[in-house]
Amino acid sequence: MLLALSAAVAHAADTLGLGEFIPVAPAQPAPAVSFTTNAGKPATLGDFRGRPTVVNLWATWCAPCLREMPSLVKLQAAFAGKLTVAAIAEDHRGAAVVDPFVAGHNLTSLKVYLDPHQRVAEAFGVSDLPTSVVLDAKGRVVGRVVGGANWTSPKMLAVLRPLLRTGGAPPLIRAAR
Repeated sequence: MLLALSAAVAHAADTLGLGEFIPVAPAQPAPAVSFTTNAGKPATLGDFRGRPTVVNLWATWCAPCLREMPSLVKLQAAFAGKLTVAAIAEDHRGAAVVDPFVAGHNLTSLKVYLDPHQRVAEAFGVSDLPTSVVLDAKGRVVGRVVGGANWTSPKMLAVLRPLLRTGGAPPLIRAAR
């Protein structure tokens, strides 16, 4: 199933530009994959069930990731308690490089997780950073964004707002175009 999901997303990515929302319909279960908090405690995607979640895969060496981060911080602040932004760092050296980076770029308000073995990226079939996967409140994949995005743009908010109201999948629109 994940292979079919990856193939469908790859086809959609060919027709849409970087940073645009690519819907997944019907919604698919998120993979069972583990990573850690920046304090080293185990975490899974299932921990985010109950509210829509933007799972952002990024790395400290990734310039587009850095450009995208301020909009993720603003998104988390604007929808605190209604939406989770989970910024999962794919850096091989984990906390040793991620923690100073987060502190040095004033990103401490963002919920940062570590995936030094790239298990999350592999589970989602991600080959480019940044990539974000959007989960509904039931923990299902409803879409993804390949490349940096402006998460507080009107187009992106048009995609996310239905998730906040219903917890389900957003309508199949190309709102982020």
